[in-house]
Amino acid sequence: MLEKPDGADLLATARDVVLLEILPALPPEKAMAARMVAAAIALALRERDAVAPPMPDLAALAAAIRAGAHDPGTPHHDATAALLRDYARARAAVSAPKALGATG
Repeated sequence: MLEKPDGADLLATARDVVLLEILPALPPEKAMAARMVAAAIALALRERDAVAPPMPDLAALAAAIRAGAHDPGTPHHDATAALLRDYARARAAVSAPKALGATG
């Protein structure tokens, strides 16, 4: 194992520096760019820690759904719906955690 600080620690520190030290010193027209950098760092950290459910070939699944193979009442509907719900939740946890009620 590598010594601390590791990459995630350094990214978190960089985000704090951008938000707490650099952003307040910037002119207002540059503030949005600094917030975008901080948001990108936060997303990268969440992505690094994300655990996605195992997924089948999405193109094949989409084709099967379009063909009606997973419509309500079919044998695989409930499992497919749960799989897609879990996948959407895992993606939202990375890209839009506030949509899931996360704070911070």
